[in-house]
Amino acid sequence: MPLEGHYERQTTPLYKLSSREIKVAVGIVAVTLVTVIAMVAFTGASNSNPAPAQGCINPTVAGIVGAETLGACGQEAVDICTHAAEYTGARAETIVANCEKQAVKF
Repeated sequence: MPLEGHYERQTTPLYKLSSREIKVAVGIVAVTLVTVIAMVAFTGASNSNPAPAQGCINPTVAGIVGAETLGACGQEAVDICTHAAEYTGARAETIVANCEKQAVKF
């Protein structure tokens, strides 16, 4: 059974923020938001994963732990494409599609 005045004592704040402290908190939140928006804008504008060079492949396929990107050029790319063409399934189809897109002869 609650005691008289117990609710008020529990819900009353211990300290009321002054107007100066509120302004500082609002300023910190504003600077943080501007910084986050700037970081998202600048990192989203650049392409961190450019298209591979002619004769190179870089398909992203399902791996043991998660997605993995296979990167290969030249004879290694031809070997990977030839090996993948012998199989069926999503992984092999993704590799073969990337090989055909990059015009790797296999």
